[in-house]
Amino acid sequence: MDGMNPLRIAVAGAGVIGRRHIELIAADPACTLAAIADPTPAAKALADSAGVPLHASLPALLAGTRPDAVIIATPNHLHVDNALACLAAGVPALIEKPVAHTMEAGLRLAQAAARSSVPLLVGHHRTHSPLLHRARAIVQSGVLGPLVAVMGSALFYKPDSYFDDAPWRHEPGGGPVLINMIHEIGNLRSLCGEIVAVQAAASSATRHHAVEDTMAILLRFAGGALGTFIVSDVAASARSWEQTSQENKAYATYPDEDCYVLAGTHGSLSFPTMRIKRYEHDEDRSWWKPMLAETAAVTRDDPLVAQLAHFCAIVRGEVAPLVTVQDGLQNLRVIEAIVAAARYGRVIDLAVAEVATA
Repeated sequence: MDGMNPLRIAVAGAGVIGRRHIELIAADPACTLAAIADPTPAAKALADSAGVPLHASLPALLAGTRPDAVIIATPNHLHVDNALACLAAGVPALIEKPVAHTMEAGLRLAQAAARSSVPLLVGHHRTHSPLLHRARAIVQSGVLGPLVAVMGSALFYKPDSYFDDAPWRHEPGGGPVLINMIHEIGNLRSLCGEIVAVQAAASSATRHHAVEDTMAILLRFAGGALGTFIVSDVAASARSWEQTSQENKAYATYPDEDCYVLAGTHGSLSFPTMRIKRYEHDEDRSWWKPMLAETAAVTRDDPLVAQLAHFCAIVRGEVAPLVTVQDGLQNLRVIEAIVAAARYGRVIDLAVAEVATA
């Protein structure tokens, strides 16, 4: 493929995130929008405005044209079938998270991807965040000492229209655990290491949907650190990545708030303010002693922009996917363990095979 020509990228799914991908494609000279696949009436106006063909489904799109790549931003339960269609057509794809709606479906995709030379990138876009890169560098520098604890939150209020516009969000798989918490799992694995066991408690007491609106989670990491996390889409709070990172201008942001605190034996990091508190001398650590306080310098850029640039490089054959199907599956595996822990009221060890089908 001639890297000088803009890549023709089709988008399957014209919902909130699909429209954002379309905007990013239009703003990037390295690519151009080839077509849209979406059966909803609202998609026609979007396709007409962009001057591209509209198809009712991704298979119909692939049967009528062959774009250079596809971004899959459909409802979760369609991710695997659409990704398999891309593999069959020989078209690289960016699959919005979660990579699949169940582990069983995800494993089918992973097996097909392993047999194919067609690259697939999973859309855990925060992997491309310079904030996450900076925090990981701080942890890995050893300034905090070995991690012992992490506290995290994703607390925000989604309006009723969010659910009215997409009724599938009322059902299992459409709540904040699979839609939002799966991002946090990717972040926490990046910062703290693999998650080996979970406990959880869920509630749907506010909206009374068939899916949770709030969940409290306990995490055990392979290195011995413990973590607590609470996620809720009915909480009038600003303690979420979206409302603290300042990366997505669509959200109101509060630069004094943090969504994570990582604590080691020598210091702690509040994220994303990047405030570090640490002891100056290893031999003089005590809660009666003052700590040094500093703030690490950071760069803030939209990780979705960086993700699109990475995807274009993948399609051109320049780099391998940073987030593979297997990476996405591990995040989903932890999420399924969390759901099972809440359902059965017990600790779920991720070494136990039953997690995949719980």
